[in-house]
Amino acid sequence: MVRAAVLPAVKAPLEITDIELPEPGPGRVRVALAAAGVCHSDLSLSDGTMRVPVPAVLGHEGAGTVVAVGEGVTHVAPGDGVVLNWAPSCGNCHHCGIGEVWLCANALAGAAGIHARTADGTELHPGLNVAAFAQETVVAANCVLPAPAGIPLTDAALLGCAVLTGYGAVHHSARVRAGESVVVFGIGGVGLAVLQAARIAGASKAIAVDVSPQKEELARRAGATDYVVASDTTPRAIRKLTGGQGADVAVECVGRPVTIRGAWESTRRGGRTTVVGIGGKDQQVSFNALEIFHWGRSLTGCVYGNSDPARDLPVLAEHIRAGRFDLSMMVTARIGLDDIPAAFDDMTAGRGGRALVVFE
Repeated sequence: MVRAAVLPAVKAPLEITDIELPEPGPGRVRVALAAAGVCHSDLSLSDGTMRVPVPAVLGHEGAGTVVAVGEGVTHVAPGDGVVLNWAPSCGNCHHCGIGEVWLCANALAGAAGIHARTADGTELHPGLNVAAFAQETVVAANCVLPAPAGIPLTDAALLGCAVLTGYGAVHHSARVRAGESVVVFGIGGVGLAVLQAARIAGASKAIAVDVSPQKEELARRAGATDYVVASDTTPRAIRKLTGGQGADVAVECVGRPVTIRGAWESTRRGGRTTVVGIGGKDQQVSFNALEIFHWGRSLTGCVYGNSDPARDLPVLAEHIRAGRFDLSMMVTARIGLDDIPAAFDDMTAGRGGRALVVFE
């Protein structure tokens, strides 16, 4: 039995309870978690914005140590440090076949499986495949990647979602070039990663936008050159900071119609907007046909940073070891499992950067 954070039903309060994990069968790996990041996607699962089978153990951004492996697992062994990959590619679908592994049609197939049981026998699903809000988890072998050498596992947990997403949004989706200006909407965990990635890309200006004035210092530590408190006049403020033109690139990390629209309006004519934030299917963003033609801007969705974790983790590790990317500065709260509901409240209220569940 291990302690875990269980979502009993959509919009129900999380329950911190004991669950019974099976031993790893063929092609499975058991991992003792070192840490797990509290991501906005977990909140989206909790409130029903993203639909997965419930009841479920939430948590998808984590790292830990292999405890045991099932038959046929050869790329990791007990004692190895690993980063969890919540969206493993199947290698067989159309998107995997053309190299777009982040769009794998079967990436979340594991979420429908039975992951564990509560003490009374209730079957639990694994949230986004990896069920990282628990002392231990059992996952498919393709859901674990060797942890980069020289990086503490507690820090490496952030590589599982926020960092890959933010780095990929800059380097793979928006493809920021040296000298370009970048504006980032939403300074949570992903937004902080975007700011650091923009600095690595050589952005001439990195403007952070958030509803909270209290996040300015954190944003500047991540590489922001300017800070704007979000309002109805944000696009005008961005143009003022960019010589009247607007930013070359906007990265939206919130997932609300008003911020998606505001990010698009904040870019110059011919500018590029990448949307990372996840909104609800009932939330509409409107454009008229003339402005699409006139402004010549592009608006692009971005899944998991358009990243291939096996390819991108070694690159990120080099940036981290060289001091160009700081994982620890993204963490504004180190908490226990019992504190996850309060961390959800902080995210809803727009407080802090990344909360990190640290397991003793």
